[in-house]
Amino acid sequence: MGSDEQQEPQSPRGALLALLVVVSIVAAVLFVMNRLHRSATLEDCLASGRTNCAPIETPSQTR
Repeated sequence: MGSDEQQEPQSPRGALLALLVVVSIVAAVLFVMNRLHRSATLEDCLASGRTNCAPIETPSQTR
C-alpha cells in the first residue's frame, strides 16, 4: 500500500533523450526527402530530352 505513494519522481533525462532521437530522425527524413525530390526533378528534366537541366549557382552580389 505504501510502495505506490513512496516512488521517487522520474528524471526528465529519458524523455529529453527520446525527444532528441525523434527530432534527429525527422530531420534526417526531411533531408533525404529533399535530396530525392531534387534528384527526381533532374531525372524528369533529362527524360524529357532537355540538355540544360543542371541548376546554375550564381554568387550573390554584396556591396
